[in-house]
Amino acid sequence: MKHWAHNGLKALTSAWVLALLATAGWSQSITWLGTLGGSQSWAFGVSADGAVVVGVAQNAAGQARAFRWTASGGMQDLGTLGGDWSEASGVSDDGSVVVGWSYNAAGQARAFRWTASGGMQDLGTLGGDWSAASGVSADGAVVVGVAENAAGQQRAFRWTASGGMQDLGTLPGGNYSAAYDVSADGAVVVGSAGGRAFRWTPWSRMQDLGTLGGSESVALGVSANGRVVVGLARNAAGQARAFRWTASSGMQDLGTLGGRDSLAYAVSADGAVVVGWAGGRAFRWTASDGMKDLNTTFACLLTNGSVLIYANAISPDGRYIVGQGYNAATGRYEAFLLDTQAPLSPNGDVNRDGCVDDIDMLGVLFEFGEPVNDLNRCVDVNRDGIIDDADLLIVLFNFGSGC
Repeated sequence: MKHWAHNGLKALTSAWVLALLATAGWSQSITWLGTLGGSQSWAFGVSADGAVVVGVAQNAAGQARAFRWTASGGMQDLGTLGGDWSEASGVSDDGSVVVGWSYNAAGQARAFRWTASGGMQDLGTLGGDWSAASGVSADGAVVVGVAENAAGQQRAFRWTASGGMQDLGTLPGGNYSAAYDVSADGAVVVGSAGGRAFRWTPWSRMQDLGTLGGSESVALGVSANGRVVVGLARNAAGQARAFRWTASSGMQDLGTLGGRDSLAYAVSADGAVVVGWAGGRAFRWTASDGMKDLNTTFACLLTNGSVLIYANAISPDGRYIVGQGYNAATGRYEAFLLDTQAPLSPNGDVNRDGCVDDIDMLGVLFEFGEPVNDLNRCVDVNRDGIIDDADLLIVLFNFGSGC
């Protein structure tokens, strides 16, 4: 298409397209997971293939319940250990093992490990009254978290079926610790001890990862091999900043989205992709692109008024991201599942509303000839990196289908 014709077409159709997109929305790779009958939900873990999501959702009685979600079965209430509250915080790679915490009948918080065959298993404590699990290894065999010991002190733990709950200790001079994540093989544990991020291994024990010049830090996520750690650290100005740590480069400040604070919740298996929160917006960070607002990167997937706020977990390959956002369609804060590699649209229904119509055609025409970017990726029908004749022909060939 000639340059002048391209510009004229864009000017002619821009108002129509903007109006249509504002009302139709793009939903091809964001799934809002709903609730258990209450007003909100959070997602904290996702399986390797994106088929299983776990977290916490409010039920109709206003109680929080650990859930396990699948596309076919929806949101499943995992129950409690006898009390009125539970939360799921992590899931094994195959989605079969879920960990978290629940109140028991005595009102004590207890770490649990759930399987379909065994239900919710109480993992006990370190001699005190409470515990909570926050992470699990890839195969579901190793669980980490925090528990109270007999002296009433808070301690990071590492649990296995054969060894039970192991106290990981604290950093020198510290009086408390908590574990938040574990490597794929269960050998490397990360968390916080005495206000400092730590990395623990069986051979070197607990290592202080330092800060960004401020007073505190906490490690929240670790790569599959245990060599990349992410979390939150204070800088010299007292600002909270997302960090990425390696032994060779130390603690790297990942910046913000223009605001004051940020924090990193999770990292992909290879340590290359980091997700988290920055100034009320969910982000994804890579070395090549830096910190990007998921609401900008995947703007065409969001209905008007919807916002992705927290990115809490990421699949090992970096494809799936889960967290919490505001779903404008329901008016609720809900858990979401984002597939960052949108599937092909072989019939030209680019907005996935079941009908190939003017909205789909105008979306392609408006961006015709443009390379794919954060704002127009949804109209690249055949996903070849450019919006061109091939995309338009697919839409035209199937025009009216499903309407």
